[in-house]
Amino acid sequence: MKENDEMTNRTDTEAAPAKATIIDVAKKAGVSMATVSRVVNGNYPVREETRRKVQAAIDELHYVPNMLAREFNTQRSMTIGVIVPGLYNMFFSEVIDGIEDYVHRDEYSLLLCNARNDSKLEADSVATLISRNVSGIIVISPNTKNMQTRRYEEAVKQKPIVFIDSIRHLPHASYVANNETAGTEAALTYLYREGHRNILFVGGRDSDSYTVKEERYCQFMKRQEISQKKFILNIGEGNGVRTVDNTEEFMQTYLTYHRGEATAVFCCNDLMAVGVLNACKKLGIAVPDELSITGYDNTSLSRYVDPQLTTVDQNMKQLGQIAAKLLFEKIATGKDQSIFLQNKLIIRGTTGPCPQRD
Repeated sequence: MKENDEMTNRTDTEAAPAKATIIDVAKKAGVSMATVSRVVNGNYPVREETRRKVQAAIDELHYVPNMLAREFNTQRSMTIGVIVPGLYNMFFSEVIDGIEDYVHRDEYSLLLCNARNDSKLEADSVATLISRNVSGIIVISPNTKNMQTRRYEEAVKQKPIVFIDSIRHLPHASYVANNETAGTEAALTYLYREGHRNILFVGGRDSDSYTVKEERYCQFMKRQEISQKKFILNIGEGNGVRTVDNTEEFMQTYLTYHRGEATAVFCCNDLMAVGVLNACKKLGIAVPDELSITGYDNTSLSRYVDPQLTTVDQNMKQLGQIAAKLLFEKIATGKDQSIFLQNKLIIRGTTGPCPQRD
C-alpha cells in the first residue's frame, strides 16, 4: 500500500505542464495577441524582427495554434477531402501518400473517406465533405455509376474537385490520369512479341480504369485477328479486402477446366494478378513456363511475391502530388486543368516466351 501511495502522490505532483496559449506567447515576446495571430496565420505583414521574436517564443513554449481558431480568423478551411473506393489496394495508399506529401507543404490536413466501392456511399461522402466546408476534394477512381448518373454535376459547382483516373469529364472540375490505354497497349504488345496469342483479360466492375483497359484489349486482339470474347473474365469488385482471394478462387475454377487454352494473362491491377499467381501455385501451373502473368499499377505488392510480378507502373505518388497541385490551383484561381501521365512496363519474373506446343 505504501508503494501505491507513493506512486499516487508522485503522479499528483508531476502533472503535465499546462498547454501554452496565445496569451503566453504574446507575453513572452512582448507583443500583442493580434501580432502573434498575424505571425501564425501569415495574413498580415509583420516586421521581420517582430516575427523572429514571436517565432522564438512559439518555439520555446512549444505553442501549437488552435486550427479551428486559425480557420475562423482566415475565413479559410485548412482541410482537403480525399475519397477512395477502397483501402486494400496499395495503389490508392501510394496515391494518398503523394497527396499528403504535397498538402503538408502548405500545412493543410486530409480528411479521408472510404467509399468501399459503393456508389451511394461515395456520393454521400462528397456531400459530407461539402457540409464540413473542406477547401476542396480529390476523388480517386470515381465510381462509374456516379459519373454516368450525373451525381457530381452539382458538387463540382459547389467545391473545387479534382478527379483521378476518370474517363468522363465534367465542366468545372480538374483531372489527372494515367494513359492507361497506352499502358495496356504496351503490356499486350510485349506479350504478343513473346509469342502469346491466347491472352486472358481479367477485370472487374464499376471502374473507368477497367473499362479503358478492356476496350484497348478488344481493339488489340481484333487487330491481331484473334477472338477475344471467350478470354474476357470479370471477377467483380476489384479493390476490396477479398480481391486477391476472390480472383484466386475464380481462376482456380477457370484454369481447372481450361488449362492450356491461354498462355498469358493480363490483369487490370496487381491484386488480381497476385490472385492469378496464387491459383497457379495451387494447381501446379508453372509461372511463367506454362502461363505468363501481367499486372497493372506497380504497387509494392508486385515486388513482394515470388516470382516478382511483371506490371505497368502508374506513377502513383506523382499522380497524388499532381492532383493536390491542381486542386490548390483550382482553389486559388478557379481554373480547370487536365493532365495525363505516361505509363511504363516493368518486366519481371512472371512473364516469358510463349511455351512451345507439341
